[in-house]
Amino acid sequence: MAVQSGLGEPRGPWFVSPDLDPYGQEPGVERTRLATLGRLGGWRRMMVFALAVVALSTVTGALAGGYVASQSGKPAAPAAAAGPVPPDLVTAAGKVVPGVVSVLVDAGGGNTATGSGFAIDNLQHLITNDHIVARGNGSGVVVETPDGRRMPASVVGHDANSDIAVLKVSPDAHLNPLVLAKPGGTRVGEPVLAVGSPLGLAGTVTAGIVSALDRPVRLGNSRHTAVQTDASINPGNSGGPLVNARGEVVGVNTAIATLDGSGSIGIGFAIPIDQAQQVADGIIGKGG
Repeated sequence: MAVQSGLGEPRGPWFVSPDLDPYGQEPGVERTRLATLGRLGGWRRMMVFALAVVALSTVTGALAGGYVASQSGKPAAPAAAAGPVPPDLVTAAGKVVPGVVSVLVDAGGGNTATGSGFAIDNLQHLITNDHIVARGNGSGVVVETPDGRRMPASVVGHDANSDIAVLKVSPDAHLNPLVLAKPGGTRVGEPVLAVGSPLGLAGTVTAGIVSALDRPVRLGNSRHTAVQTDASINPGNSGGPLVNARGEVVGVNTAIATLDGSGSIGIGFAIPIDQAQQVADGIIGKGG
């Protein structure tokens, strides 16, 4: 397996931010780069807002090595007291992490594309993102289990339009299938966890809320709706689960919004689990 190097190039789906007219209504004009707020009426003459070019990068990439540590010898400033972690999120993380894997794809030329995936049944089928698997043209896929074992995975099938792929590993993996949330049960404001391998750090859990539902995004050449979250999502999270406080998967993490090529800015997008499950069921039905 090739050695991981770098974060990879931002590429893939693009965020579709709907234009707003002066009264906050969508005029039906789709744009991929700018979100504009128009003039406000009344005694306020005109308020001009800064326009931000929002570029969406899929969260593929590989482990970035090294870190910077201070050696000044000065005593560290006391850390601010952290608030208590809600026990329901602790329980949810405990349920989910044993079913989440790191996905490594030999992309050729000494490069490795990395992402995440999760088990959906006792036959050890895994859901991940198509844009990860596609980097290796369907070959050279390895998964790393939560206990650190690496094993080959076969590609059952993949769908570029939905950005969903299904892998299968040996029953010896003993991965815990995750519970999938029922359609229509996700609510704006509810707490969620993003689980995966950002920057190659397997088993990472980050917390946030559901920021919005039915957010327009473009996956491949097709337009879809996504779950928006402020849970921290970074390269390597792609294909991992977004789960609610009950440990149920509500989406498949697939993309982040960035400003000028920066990292996570707290705007991430997940494919709703009902869409992902429908595609995965079709793939499994055809390919086993």
